Amino acid sequence: MPMKLEVGDMVELKKQHPCGNHTFEILRTGADFRIKCIKCERQVWIDRATLEKRIKKVIEK
Repeated sequence: MPMKLEVGDMVELKKQHPCGNHTFEILRTGADFRIKCIKCERQVWIDRATLEKRIKKVIEK
């Protein structure tokens, strides 16, 4: 069963972004997710399976 993730949720990932940040905001959900780095504001497209594996914890908004 897929994780309950919604637009606006903040997630902390195991793997850091090249800018050194671990926290991302979810901008779009579905089969593919669009997430935004909180520090540098870069947006990344990532598929659901990969994102769910990389999430350390969900910091809901």
